[in-house]
Parts: sequence; structure tokens; C-alpha cells
Amino acid sequence: MKRNISIIIAMLLCFLLQTTFFKSFSLGGIGPNILIILTSSLGFMRGRKVGTLVGFTCGFLMDIFFGEVLGFYALIYMYIGFLNGMFKKIFFPEDIKLPLILISLSDFAYSLTIYLLQFLLRSRFEFGYYFSNIIIPELVYTIVITIVLYPLILIIHKAFNQMDKRSA
Repeated sequence: MKRNISIIIAMLLCFLLQTTFFKSFSLGGIGPNILIILTSSLGFMRGRKVGTLVGFTCGFLMDIFFGEVLGFYALIYMYIGFLNGMFKKIFFPEDIKLPLILISLSDFAYSLTIYLLQFLLRSRFEFGYYFSNIIIPELVYTIVITIVLYPLILIIHKAFNQMDKRSA
């Protein structure tokens, strides 16, 4: 129960950070995707079910406040959480390479999906521009923030694992 409440608080806090704090520190209108970091991290730490639920909830928050179509972002984030959850078996808390790779791939897949579904289908074929001016800067910014934010998520995850072991 405490873990679920902390996940809900983390989702709301990351949503607020992404939409307020990091909007004011955006570089050229590009900010990090904090919700991808949280969804991916909880996915490979806790598994497919938690990753899917967290992804859906984070995406639904984005849909409610910024989406044109309800469920668009929820579906994308949900798939990201599910796919990251498949890596739970090879997740080791001490190794930061896997989280960095998975979060980078998740952010890249998210940006590419947004391009394909929102721009390419509207006959906007400026992929080179979108790739160099939006996808790559957001990916780099997200990786930098991941290096700072991921250890905090990991500490909280380890603390809850210790609490679970003590109660068992």
C-alpha cells in the first residue's frame, strides 16, 4: 500500500516537474521527458504490470492536460512501460548502463512515434529537421536528467524492497 501511494506521488511530482519546472529551463523549447524516465525505471524495476499501469497513468495525465485525443499519450506510455517491464529479469540495481540504454531507447521510440503519428500522417516530411532539432536535443537532455534522477528512484526502490523484506 505504501509503495502504491509513493508511486502515485512520484507520478504526480514528475508530471509537475516536467510541465512546470523543466519548462522554464527548456533549451530552445526542448525539455527532458521526466515521465519517460519514471515509466521506464519502474517498468524494469517492478515488471510489466507496474510499468504498464504507470505508463498508462502518466500518459493519461498528459492526455488530460495537453492531448488533442484522449488516450493517445496513454497508449504510447503504456507500451513503453510494458516493453521496459520485459527487462526486469536482467535488471541489476548496481549497473546504470541498462537503465540509460532503456530510457534512451524509450525516449527515442516515444519521439519517433510522435513524429510518425502527428506529423508524417499530416504530410509533414521534415524528418531531418525534426530529428536534429527535437529528437536528439530531447534525448540528450533526458539522458542528463536521468543521470541525476535515476539514483533517487533507485534509492526509493531499494528502501521499499528493504521494508518488504522486513515485513516478510
